[in-house]
Order: sequence, then C-alpha cells, then structure tokens
Amino acid sequence: MDFKQIPLVGKYVHLEPLLETHKSELCEAISDGELWNLHVTLVPHTKDIDAFFEKAIQDYTSGDGLTYVTIDKQTNKVAGSTRFMKANLPNKRVEIGYTFLGNKWQRTRINTEAKLLMLTHAFETMELNRVEFLTDYLNSKSRNAILRLGAKEEGVLRNHMVMPNGRIRDSVIYSIIKNEWQGIKQHLSCKLA
Repeated sequence: MDFKQIPLVGKYVHLEPLLETHKSELCEAISDGELWNLHVTLVPHTKDIDAFFEKAIQDYTSGDGLTYVTIDKQTNKVAGSTRFMKANLPNKRVEIGYTFLGNKWQRTRINTEAKLLMLTHAFETMELNRVEFLTDYLNSKSRNAILRLGAKEEGVLRNHMVMPNGRIRDSVIYSIIKNEWQGIKQHLSCKLA
C-alpha cells in the first residue's frame, strides 16, 4: 500500500497532487494574508517555495506522504495546500497536516470538505486505522478547526518542536480512528449540506 497521485474531488474543492505548474498560484494564495508571518504555523515564504516543492517530492518518493494543492472549484483558483504526512503504513496510520489557506478562503467550506475528502480516502480507500492531526498549542484557530472536524484531543507534546524564530513549541495531538469514522463522515457531510 502506498500513496497514489490521484485527485480527490468534492462539490466545493478539488485536491490535486502538487505539480510545478501550481507554483505561481500557490504563491498567490500564500501571499493572501502573508501567511509566512503567522508565528503559530509553518507556512513557507514565497521566496522559499522551491524548498517546499522539493520537500513534497522527497516525502512522496520516500513513501512518507502526498502533498495536494487545494483548488476552490467555484473560482478554479489554488486556495492553499494540505498533505498526508508522517505515514506509518505498516501500522495503518497517517497524519494530515501542513494545511494552509489564503485569507479569502479561511472560514469557508473549503477546509471542511478538503478534510472530508482526505479522511474518506484514508479510511475507505487506504483502509487506515488512524488519522492524526498536530498543531501548535498557541494556535487556537487551528485547534478549534480540528475539533470541529470531530477529532479527539489526545494530549500535549511538550517542547515538541523548535520553530523557525527559535521559540520552543508545545504541540497538541488529535486523532480520528477507524471505528469513529462513519459518525464523523455523517457529521462533516451535514456541515457541508
């Protein structure tokens, strides 16, 4: 079992595996709100976009995950990016993360449906047992968004990461497990209806 480079398509969003042709539109989305300035996230500066692409290719090649661009179907514009990452496929688990959206797409249906598509793929196509989410303890917006998906908070990983500015970050870990999936799928589908 590995990651197949197939698009995931919903009513509002199209998740397309990251390609070089997405670079300029992805930079536009990142610039919408200067997302690299948010101290509680790891969004690349547009000048570092090549390293972002290189890491995505490296992770896919090693079997660690798959990076998508998030495309708003209404405008056909790249709204941001998200990825499957830190895969442990023998143990049937993966993390969904490194998610960011340009300002104009935040607090819309885009992220909810993107997560629904990814979770459906993880649990129903890849037949995984566990999907994890990890975020900065200080990132209340992200923490609330993960909880709204139906994920359960499992705890705080103290002194978990060193951020680019040198701050030592605590991370909060969440998960959705296989036996919760059908209820969460129904919940997310109702939110999108």
